[in-house]
Amino acid sequence: MDLDPLLLSRIQFAFVVSFHAIFPVFTIGLASFIAVLEGLAFKTRNPVWLKLSTFWTKVFAVVFGMGVVSGIVMSFQFGTNWSNFAQASANFLGPILSYEVITAFFLEAAFLGVLLFGRDKVPPGAHLASAILVATGTFISSFWILAANSWMQTPAGVELRDGMFHVISWSDAIFNPSFPFRFLHMALASFLTGSFVVAGVSAWYLLRGREVEANKKALSMCLWLLLFIAPAQAVVGDFHGLSTLEHQPMKVAAMEGHWETSGDVPLLLFAIPDQENQTNHLEIGIPNLASLILTHDWHGELKGLNEVAPEEQPPVAIVFWSFRIMVGMGMLMILFAVTGLVLRAGDRFWRTGWYLQGLRAMSIAPFLAVLTGWFVTEVGRAPWLVYGIMTQAESVTPSLTGAMALFTLIGYIVVYAMVFTAGVYYLMRVLYVGLEGAEDEDIDESDRPARPLSAAHVPFEIGEAGTNPANQGGH
Repeated sequence: MDLDPLLLSRIQFAFVVSFHAIFPVFTIGLASFIAVLEGLAFKTRNPVWLKLSTFWTKVFAVVFGMGVVSGIVMSFQFGTNWSNFAQASANFLGPILSYEVITAFFLEAAFLGVLLFGRDKVPPGAHLASAILVATGTFISSFWILAANSWMQTPAGVELRDGMFHVISWSDAIFNPSFPFRFLHMALASFLTGSFVVAGVSAWYLLRGREVEANKKALSMCLWLLLFIAPAQAVVGDFHGLSTLEHQPMKVAAMEGHWETSGDVPLLLFAIPDQENQTNHLEIGIPNLASLILTHDWHGELKGLNEVAPEEQPPVAIVFWSFRIMVGMGMLMILFAVTGLVLRAGDRFWRTGWYLQGLRAMSIAPFLAVLTGWFVTEVGRAPWLVYGIMTQAESVTPSLTGAMALFTLIGYIVVYAMVFTAGVYYLMRVLYVGLEGAEDEDIDESDRPARPLSAAHVPFEIGEAGTNPANQGGH
């Protein structure tokens, strides 16, 4: 069997990044939510806010731990699978990743322990400060990571000499053309993810009549936030699309399934892209709408994929359908946010069964949107690793064989499946215990927790006494 090390390396990195991305996009939003809850608890002394903060900090601890485990190996792949790229980009990516460690990782590491284990051990103000600093650290981390990735999408501030990128302007390289839109887009995606997960879990508890007052407050907070950020994400996405059209027109052409350069471009609702024959089958579209959205001109001209050779085109079907799933999830989020506003009348937003069930299902929507959005971004850049300068084929490790890439890919899949299964199982146990388990626990000081998952204070074993809410009368 002829194993292609380039293809397998792409699949491997896509698998690891996709697996990892769902955790930080949630913890970034959840960390900010916890900081707000801590602030409300500190100001009002209302035990409801404290109970909510304690519970969601447990969830944060589990998800944060899974994110660390799944993400720690990503940077190693630059050396094992993409050594040519790692060497060529070292002058820029080396410092950028170091800045992320110094400014964000150290900040999170210093105050995460206080947030997870410091309640009643430090003054309330110090605990609030730790929550704010952890939330700040998550955004600083995403700033540097997105600066690095955006530079690969729209490289600036560097010049290529003797196969090495040399930085000639750090400000231009960091604040490259796509960075502002991508950073804001991801920040809003994090808030959307955190809000929909909290709303979905709160809806699940409300359907079962558990801790009604606390979960009603949490749901109300999330719905108010979603009412503003869900439409805002659509606006930011439009600006991001215009930037992409300017700097990466072939990615936009793949998103729209647009083959021939022309005006009056329809917005395709459905099509089956046929890259081999450079055409679409079974097209269903709205006339001229793509031209209007992307050029703000009803008859605007868009470049087609035929502007470049077929080997320089991204995989159209993946980009085309990923984009539609992402947009579809975004429209659903806006619909649920607006519906929540309508149901405010008569205080029905927390008592309407079908709406609460819908919110439960919508918990997965932001994750689908994030993953498909990353597919559009990364697959749409192909065949370039540094857009327009360095291809993926030029970036792969020369000595890497297909067998080596396949072996490590299988290893990642097996290990990550185990991590994900164990992590999700434990997370479900934490959610099953719920806010009823968010009271002040009597923790043995001789057995002080030493890792993030310990902050959940929930036994891992099945059938542990006292963990079944169904046995706690009235729940």
